[in-house]
Amino acid sequence: MAEDLALDLQELRQLESIAKRPRVVSLISSEISHLEKLSKEQTSEPLSTSTPIQTPISSGVKLPSTLPTNYVTLGSFSWDQDSDKVKIYVSLEGVEQEKIKSEFRAMSFDVKFHDVQGKNYRCAIPKLNKEIVPEKCLVVVKPKRVIITLLKASKGNWLDIHFKEDKLKPNLDEKRDPMAGIMDLMKNMYDEGDEDMKKTIAKAWTDARSGNAADPLKGYR
Repeated sequence: MAEDLALDLQELRQLESIAKRPRVVSLISSEISHLEKLSKEQTSEPLSTSTPIQTPISSGVKLPSTLPTNYVTLGSFSWDQDSDKVKIYVSLEGVEQEKIKSEFRAMSFDVKFHDVQGKNYRCAIPKLNKEIVPEKCLVVVKPKRVIITLLKASKGNWLDIHFKEDKLKPNLDEKRDPMAGIMDLMKNMYDEGDEDMKKTIAKAWTDARSGNAADPLKGYR
C-alpha cells in the first residue's frame, strides 16, 4: 500500500508541474496533501483509537446574565489574506476590548461585541473555507474598526472565506482506495476542462504510465 501511495504521489506531482490553470493546480495540490497525510499515517503508530472531542477556544470577559441577548448581525465586512492568515475588517466604532466575547473553532468563529453605543453586535461565520488554528486567532480593536485575525491551519490561498462545495473535488474518504480518488479527479478535470486541458491531461497520463498500463481516460475522449 505504501509503495502504491508513493507512485500515486509521483504521478500527481508530474501533473502538478505541467498544469497551468489555477483551479486545476489547487485540486491537484489538495489530492497530493491528502495522499501525503495517508502516507504519514501508515508509517506512524497511532497513539489512541478514540476520537478527541474538539473543545472551542474562547476568550473575553464573562458578562453578567442581565445583559440582553439580542444581537445585530454584522453581515457586511471586508477581508484579505496572505499564505498564513486571513484578516477580517469590521467597521464598528465604540467597541471596548473588555466587552468582546469571541469563540473560535477549527472551521468557524463567533465574535460578539457588547454594549456598543447601547447595542450588541455579532460577526460570525458558521463554516469557513478551510481550517484555522483557534488558539492563535485574535481580535484587535481600532478606533473605527475591529480586526479579526484567523491563522490558517495550512498555508495557501483561500478562494473564498465561506465554505463552498466543489464538485470537482474528489471524495477524500480515508477508507476509500486512494487510486479511486485520483481517477475521479482526473475524470472530472477531463470532463470540465477545455480542449487544451484535455490534451494536457491525456498526454501527462500517457507519459506518466509510459505505455505500461491501460489508459484510464479510455471512453472519455
